[in-house]
Amino acid sequence: MNPGEKGWLKEYLDFRKELLRDITSESKRASHPEHSLYRIIQPTGLMYGQPIGIKDLPNSDSWDEKDRMKILLAESLISSSLLFHDKAIATPDDLSKVMMKALENIGGFYNTIFPELATPSKSLFGRRKSPLELAEKILDKRIEYTSAFDTNFWVQFFHNSLLFLDIFIYGQWIHTNADRIVSDFFKYEREELRFSVVKVIACAAHANLTIEYEERRLLEFFLQSTELPMDKKREAKKIFDEGISLAEINLPTNNSWILKKYFLEIAILTIWADKRVEASELDFLKELCVHLGFSEDDLDNSMLALEGFVLENWDNLNYLQNKQTYDQVSEQFVERMEKITGANKKRLLKEVQESKELMELLRKARTIELSESEKQRMQELLMLALKTIPTFVLISLPQKFLTLPLLLKILPANFFAEVA
Repeated sequence: MNPGEKGWLKEYLDFRKELLRDITSESKRASHPEHSLYRIIQPTGLMYGQPIGIKDLPNSDSWDEKDRMKILLAESLISSSLLFHDKAIATPDDLSKVMMKALENIGGFYNTIFPELATPSKSLFGRRKSPLELAEKILDKRIEYTSAFDTNFWVQFFHNSLLFLDIFIYGQWIHTNADRIVSDFFKYEREELRFSVVKVIACAAHANLTIEYEERRLLEFFLQSTELPMDKKREAKKIFDEGISLAEINLPTNNSWILKKYFLEIAILTIWADKRVEASELDFLKELCVHLGFSEDDLDNSMLALEGFVLENWDNLNYLQNKQTYDQVSEQFVERMEKITGANKKRLLKEVQESKELMELLRKARTIELSESEKQRMQELLMLALKTIPTFVLISLPQKFLTLPLLLKILPANFFAEVA
């Protein structure tokens, strides 16, 4: 599979059939499709402009950053179509029909809401392009049009994280009739949401009353990528220079959970830009949560999700590779994990006691050294037990970082004494 060559989308869909079929039942396991969508796309890095969550796809090691982002965008748009599909998908034929409709929607969405990407539905010789061909061409254009790739984490974040807004608006658009009034609304929403992101960045940058060099650079990166009209760019620069209050940041009109989550995590990453989180900045994040209708637990969960993403993908995040920063992030992550497992001790005890295989390994570990394969199996089973905790149903845990010794460390005190 080569995302740079014609026909890549068909090859991708053929290879991903099983995964896409699994997604059709994902919404049944979650309380809301937006939670399921977050669980799918957050670990991929797409929300943060970091296309590193590609797994198990042929030849993916040879892909460049644009190829990876293209695949992630396609997968996220299709996942959104499947998660928000309101009828049962019981047969392969049902799935094929939904997939075809998703491809039609991708073409229609970008042709309508992103006129700069307009792609004719017919070839030069009058042949009508299939929904698959049209979607592939438009996705090629979308990545070429806005993506910027650099070794700097923050350059990529503020150029490419806006692709998340495509996915959010697309999720709304597929449930409407695309008449002119509706289309104009979504074009307006696209611009307003991008401007709201500018406001979030400015507000977060002013949280400690000092605009750091790194934060000022962020605005420059971001304004290059937003494609805002010149008057909006001037307004954005003024907002960034003078600051803005939380009350002036527009909330999503439909009170979308995943969009508010995106705003919150953009604010967290902006504050992380200079690798220091001061008390005043933490207070700002708490105030932002209140403004968004979130609790402090929601803030902890977003911090945990971001820390887990950074730790899991440390080798690929060049700009963040600094020993002091890694130690700080890992220490904070482990502390949050310990707090959550402690609060869910009874649930964990019950889950572990119900696993005969895990109990047998624990008993064996008390008397002799486990083999490497047994240690790996214990790690897998403990991870499964952790994923029964509601917080970890929503958040992807960093499997490479959470080695067996670390897993044993984050479990509540005297946990294994009470298991037996």
